[in-house]
Amino acid sequence: MNNQPSDKAMRRMISWVLLLGVILSACSPVPIEAEEAQTKPIPARTDHSQRTIYLAAGCFWGVEAYYQLIPGILQVESGYANGDTEDTTYRQIGKTGHAEVVKIDYDSNTIHLAEILDRFYLIVDPLALNRQGNDVGTQYRSGIYYVTDEAKEIIDQSMDLFHERLGQTSYIEVEKLENYIPAEDYHQDYLANNPGAYCHVDLNQSKHILYPGIEKPSQADLKATLDSITYDVTQNAGTEIAHSSELNTQEGRGIYVDVITGQPLFSSRDKYDAGCGWPSFTKPITTDVIQYLEDRSHGMNRTEVQTWESGNHLGHVFNDGPRSEGGLRYCINGVSLRFISEEEMTQQGLQALLPYLMDE
Repeated sequence: MNNQPSDKAMRRMISWVLLLGVILSACSPVPIEAEEAQTKPIPARTDHSQRTIYLAAGCFWGVEAYYQLIPGILQVESGYANGDTEDTTYRQIGKTGHAEVVKIDYDSNTIHLAEILDRFYLIVDPLALNRQGNDVGTQYRSGIYYVTDEAKEIIDQSMDLFHERLGQTSYIEVEKLENYIPAEDYHQDYLANNPGAYCHVDLNQSKHILYPGIEKPSQADLKATLDSITYDVTQNAGTEIAHSSELNTQEGRGIYVDVITGQPLFSSRDKYDAGCGWPSFTKPITTDVIQYLEDRSHGMNRTEVQTWESGNHLGHVFNDGPRSEGGLRYCINGVSLRFISEEEMTQQGLQALLPYLMDE
């Protein structure tokens, strides 16, 4: 990972210091008037790091449509996998042993494989053998099929933790991919081309918050419990002084959570030294935790980042991050975060997030 800021970013920071006479950077907004704040989409990345995983969760029509709604998914294709022959068709899979699967190409700079798996668990019946929804047969079995050893390690840990939560072993098979064949053209984008067709998947699950925090306290309670700088930053879009947070130099493995609600926001895997004086990350821990708002303060047009659930101000996101990691820099006020080490995650009931610390 490139830990040095770009020349453009350095010139920008130096110019701000000279012009304003104070320490001011990408993380230093003033409150935005409510009528000016406009929600923005996730910023575009300069570079993608494509990975592929294959999932079986019954009829592929609904599974395909479901994953097409998830940020960071580049392409979804319906197909057949892990049968006994190198070729098959929709009418033959019951005899050739293939499962209906979706091939998911995703950008690992935007979404971690662990999130793709967590969202898989939301739509699959793990205790159904050779059946999902109304469909019965070996072709409708549930499974995860990988192509790399790194993916296998993440899948194994994710599945172990899933079985721990489930309280028993599931019927989800985990195997290396074999004999993949794309499905016939008429199966691709089937629900988009056939509105109202059969679908056993609840597509609304694509909006499910995977790891929510506690309910946000009232403003009166926040004023009574938070110190002045934490309250000003999180509730009034204030800014801490550069290099003032110990989290800026925090190097241990673990996760960073919302200081108020405890919702997981960032992984140590995605943290890097941007040289700006604030904790910096290349992406959020999951795609559902951040909302992006237009910020025109200081005569600039920037993108503010807040927690999606509670609306707490975190900082800003810029496009001067490491290109190999997608080119984004989430510049975050340290007082808005709390660090939980890898060892403490299990003690605090957050072990389900351990796979998010793993490299792909």
